[in-house]
Amino acid sequence: MELLSDVVVVDLTRALAGPHAGMMLGDLGARVIKVETPAGGDDSRGWGPPFVEGESTYFLSANRNKESVTADLKSAEGKEFLTKLIRKADILLENFRPGVLDRLGFSVERLHELNPGLIVLSITGFGHDGPEGGRAGYDQIAQGEGGLMSVTGDAEPTKVGVPIADLLAGMYGAYGALAALHERSVTGKGRVVRTSLLAAMVGVHAFHGTKWTVAGQVPGRVGNHHAQIAPYGMFRTADDSVQVAVGSEGQWRTFAPIVGLDPADSRFASNADRVGNRDELIAVIEAAFSAAPADKWLETLAEQGIPAGKVRDIQQVYEWDQTLSQGLLIDVDHPTLGSIQLPGPPLRFDNQPYAGARETNLPPPRLGEHNESVREWLAE
Repeated sequence: MELLSDVVVVDLTRALAGPHAGMMLGDLGARVIKVETPAGGDDSRGWGPPFVEGESTYFLSANRNKESVTADLKSAEGKEFLTKLIRKADILLENFRPGVLDRLGFSVERLHELNPGLIVLSITGFGHDGPEGGRAGYDQIAQGEGGLMSVTGDAEPTKVGVPIADLLAGMYGAYGALAALHERSVTGKGRVVRTSLLAAMVGVHAFHGTKWTVAGQVPGRVGNHHAQIAPYGMFRTADDSVQVAVGSEGQWRTFAPIVGLDPADSRFASNADRVGNRDELIAVIEAAFSAAPADKWLETLAEQGIPAGKVRDIQQVYEWDQTLSQGLLIDVDHPTLGSIQLPGPPLRFDNQPYAGARETNLPPPRLGEHNESVREWLAE
């Protein structure tokens, strides 16, 4: 079951936001043709360590289920090659700075002359227009400029541990491209879909955004605790930390006696009280938790129906039987590395045991690996 098996995607992107969008479409069965510069290809091919047999694990993370071709888009031959691809494509992905594609001779108007049904997904750093639309996009800068770092961390603003602005821009972009593809099935016409790292950051402000836009309050940082629910966060035990989420008054009435509190204690009787007295509440909980190790507390909390969990490292996540049961690791045969495992697609359809929409996943390609096969296909 390959949901997008009839869709051809031309991926001109590099680094992470655009490649992630392309990989999402590839995971759903689309044919994704990644066009790279002959001299080195996608920048992320050089991002490391670690490298394994010369292959960047960073590149491997964002480019499964794609083919790679090389072309110099500044040359006449490269422009001709891209023109042929565009004519056969359903979706074009690009994350150049605003104006670059125009200077290469492929303005939106030209793209739709070549292919009126083409969906163009354009991902920029701060938007394609506006007073700072020309700025280059880098994840950590966008996390700071987009407000996410201001509500993350404890003593000082902290970035998220993955390039979350890039990843979310890619997700929003793929979602928009599929909406436009659906529209084309009705109208026959393509359109441009735009998003940016900035837009992705604002798009996930959630309750922090409305705290300002509606209540006029500037959110701050609360470390490993929820800004508007308590107790909800990470707590130290005798040997390790556990995460606990008390998300309702019913759960509070069950949880409070576990840590020696009266649920009606005036300091903590309502969620607003508990948020207002958060530091005191954390101290009481951690004093109780210090009497036993984390595993014992997790067992007790589970018995009482209180949501709780461990803080796992990456190795522990990939060795966890629950992760494995969800098909979140895939096996591919890489032309250089041989048989390897990759993190897999995060979607499952119906009752299939594997994730994504492909029965067979393609390994991230070597630079130019499909030069011959793609050019033969264009000549058909």
